[in-house]
Amino acid sequence: MPTPKKGARLGGSAAQQRHLLSNLAVNLFEHGAIKTTDAKAKMLRPYAEKIITKAKSGSLADRRAVLKLIPHKDVVAHLFEELGPQFANRDGGYTRIIKLDNRTGDNAPMSQISLVTEETVTAEANRATRAAASKAAEEEKAEETPAEETAAEESKEESTEEK
Repeated sequence: MPTPKKGARLGGSAAQQRHLLSNLAVNLFEHGAIKTTDAKAKMLRPYAEKIITKAKSGSLADRRAVLKLIPHKDVVAHLFEELGPQFANRDGGYTRIIKLDNRTGDNAPMSQISLVTEETVTAEANRATRAAASKAAEEEKAEETPAEETAAEESKEESTEEK
């Protein structure tokens, strides 16, 4: 049987590649970061991010779909109970790839792929912008209220003077 022509393979066959990605994802979710070759890290990134997106919703159907991809119940439980809620306010970009020095044995390019669990600068900036906007709106509302009261008082004074 000829080898498939669709895309590069990390291992010898598609089944071997599925098992390789599954094991890499398990180690990534267990440890938070792993060191691997550039090619494996680039293949693992979309695989892991799709799994994390399913873990964010937390439905039974998504849990079963993830169990088909990662047949380790304890890792899937950790993923759905702890990692999913951590990424609840994040719209993607759950992993980060950092290039490392080449491996000493065969000079293969190495990378570290890790989960991004901390808040990003843009999320903090968005939160600060919203807080400043709400504070400005409250101040504006507070300024409008006395102006309306003084206008109402002036109209009452005018009406009493006319009588």
